[in-house]
Amino acid sequence: MGTATDYVREELRLFRAAQELSQDDFGRVIGYSGSHVSSVETGGRPPTRDYMNAVDEAYKTGGRFARMLRELSKLDHTPAWLREWIEFEREATLLRWYEPAFVPGILQTEAYARATLTSGGLLLPDEIDQRVASRLDRQSILTREEPVPLVAVLDVMVLRRSLHDHPGVMPEQLEHLAKMAELPHAQILVVTEDAGVYPGLQGGFILATLGDGSVIAHLDHQVRAQVVNLADDLATLQRVWEAIRGEALSRRQSLKLIKEAAQTWT
Repeated sequence: MGTATDYVREELRLFRAAQELSQDDFGRVIGYSGSHVSSVETGGRPPTRDYMNAVDEAYKTGGRFARMLRELSKLDHTPAWLREWIEFEREATLLRWYEPAFVPGILQTEAYARATLTSGGLLLPDEIDQRVASRLDRQSILTREEPVPLVAVLDVMVLRRSLHDHPGVMPEQLEHLAKMAELPHAQILVVTEDAGVYPGLQGGFILATLGDGSVIAHLDHQVRAQVVNLADDLATLQRVWEAIRGEALSRRQSLKLIKEAAQTWT
């Protein structure tokens, strides 16, 4: 059975066919390359809000395709801006993820996810339930038949930061992290205190390499996340990534440190 996203892709393809246009010609009309149109229709790139808006504006559809994308996000109880990024994650051929403060969402246990979302009392119970469910659902990209390769770099404080009023969460979380680090397609690396002050401490981010070889990024802020696709910004983030990766321990050393940290919480 196809997904809701597959339905949207098919609707886009049928709409283009109804205009009797090739992918190159359709792309010229909406301001995208023919290869981009092809990648959207075949699943190499997800249909984004900007892409749908471009189709709607070029063909005066009355917002049909933007509306379709919004309805798709409602099915998953996920905000449209996050839904767009989740599609990038699912279609990625490589994820590079840096976190200075928390365990990356796709590596979190349910208890850890719930504890981090509960802290501060900023979210309603229903909102917490929805966000936990969304995080757990996103993790399937690491365990499916053709998993997405992941390189995650964590600051050592991620392993040591206490979750007050949630005893037992950290040992379970770090044991899970160690288990995930032993997957052949997942590298989980740690930057220790010896690195001192390094570029990554300014904030976490994710770099996703897509099926057509392009790269797109995700930045998480206090209010909402931001998808970044400007060439200059991506070049900066990739330089920061290389600097962070250069400070990290090896895969073997990182796994040893994660296991040792798990023991300190028991």
